Amino acid sequence: MSKVKIELFTSPMCPHCPAAKRVVEEVANEMPDAVEVEYINVMENPQKAVEYGIMAVPTIVINGEVEFIGAPTKEALVEAIKKRLQ
Repeated sequence: MSKVKIELFTSPMCPHCPAAKRVVEEVANEMPDAVEVEYINVMENPQKAVEYGIMAVPTIVINGEVEFIGAPTKEALVEAIKKRLQ
């Protein structure tokens, strides 16, 4: 089974980023064979955010496509991952 790559873009001042990170971590812990996670601080790596056209955080990119702007529900994230595993 191939892994789904999740990139979570956050910033230190973002009030919603910890919630998004919790959801991503929870899903990654439940689906360790299916998910690879990278956390990207937009303050430290603004170029990566520019590449995806990200204007707000948290933003979740899955397999190179912006999937969620804001913190998704756990169910929505699992659904998006499963869609890409088919």
